[in-house]
Amino acid sequence: MNIIELQHHSATELVRRLRQVPLLHQPQLLIYQQALISLELIHPRSIFPAQNYLWLEELRKLQELRWSLAEHGVDLFRLDGFVTYTVRQEDESEVSYDVYPPIVEESLEADGSLVPLINDGMHRLYLARAEWVVPQVVYIRGIPREYPYYAFPRPEGWQGLDILPHNPDPRTYLKKCHRRRDYRSLFRDFQAVFRNVGRSRSALLTSR
Repeated sequence: MNIIELQHHSATELVRRLRQVPLLHQPQLLIYQQALISLELIHPRSIFPAQNYLWLEELRKLQELRWSLAEHGVDLFRLDGFVTYTVRQEDESEVSYDVYPPIVEESLEADGSLVPLINDGMHRLYLARAEWVVPQVVYIRGIPREYPYYAFPRPEGWQGLDILPHNPDPRTYLKKCHRRRDYRSLFRDFQAVFRNVGRSRSALLTSR
């Protein structure tokens, strides 16, 4: 991966932007506006994923990103804010991406448990776990109860996850256990305030 430019943004700026994150289908509703947002070091074993699988290709991309950022003095697992990096692709075009720490939401479940649930960054947290790193995450408390994360945390945590070579077909594989039929109404739209965080990084492995 050929990173040609990199800019670091402060933790204050990260929190400011997160407070502007809307729901995808209700852009007037800023889901984190009144929440308590902090940067914390949390062991991955204490955090619960919602997804039942890991995508091998994504893990490899993240390894490459981690190594490339390290060459620029940036630790993917300790960003202290967020970074914008620009890569040059094979066709000589340039594309920029924002990367922020994994997003963990404190989720109140039906049995009264307060569960640290991974909203975004599951593959990075798995990689941190594999590398025996205690990573920095964005921990968010006080989310309105009527707008929880759209899927339930896995009761068994990281145990029993599948590592698959391809993104599985949702018609034949249960990716997540959704909270409601219209679960997309609970999607957080990070793309509204960050650059290219929702698009695939499939081209990065072949970037010059």
